[in-house]
Amino acid sequence: MAGYVEVTKTDALKHGEMKAFNVGGKEILIARVGDQFFAVGNRCPHLKAKLDKGKLAGTILTCPKHGSQFDLTDGHVVRWTDLPGVVSAMAKFVKPPKGLITYPVKIDATKVMVEV
Repeated sequence: MAGYVEVTKTDALKHGEMKAFNVGGKEILIARVGDQFFAVGNRCPHLKAKLDKGKLAGTILTCPKHGSQFDLTDGHVVRWTDLPGVVSAMAKFVKPPKGLITYPVKIDATKVMVEV
């Protein structure tokens, strides 16, 4: 599957909401921040938690399992874990920080389209 596919409608998500969808066998999270829509892989790259169960504050998504934070605008890591000091350093050594997979999004009338 290549190219843009319709995933949902723009009115299906309110500002600050997110929802996971299966798109071509990929688990993709769609989040709405204001009038912008973002699409990222729904699994945390650290311990594979489902990110749709996390918290969204602006474009910052926090993993529900260990507090890693990612910026939805480009998937970069804001904070790898919320573990304290030495434990956090060891976690980074064992599993180095890795950003989210991001997918291009476009809006076509009322359709949220994602390129997969």
